[in-house]
Amino acid sequence: MVKVPFASLSAAIAMLATALGFLTVQLRAEGYEQYVESVACASVVLYVTAALVVVTWVRARRPHSD
Repeated sequence: MVKVPFASLSAAIAMLATALGFLTVQLRAEGYEQYVESVACASVVLYVTAALVVVTWVRARRPHSD
């Protein structure tokens, strides 16, 4: 069975969320307030997704006791 690359997936999602966070700051500085909320929301959703991938990774490593 092939192991799923949880660590690289979580890191990539977190990096994308960080990039969107920086974009949010740039949009606010440039005066594009109408886009700030949606980009910030997408950034937060990606951070939560990265955290859930880590939780899945931790749970997948535990031995299954049925």
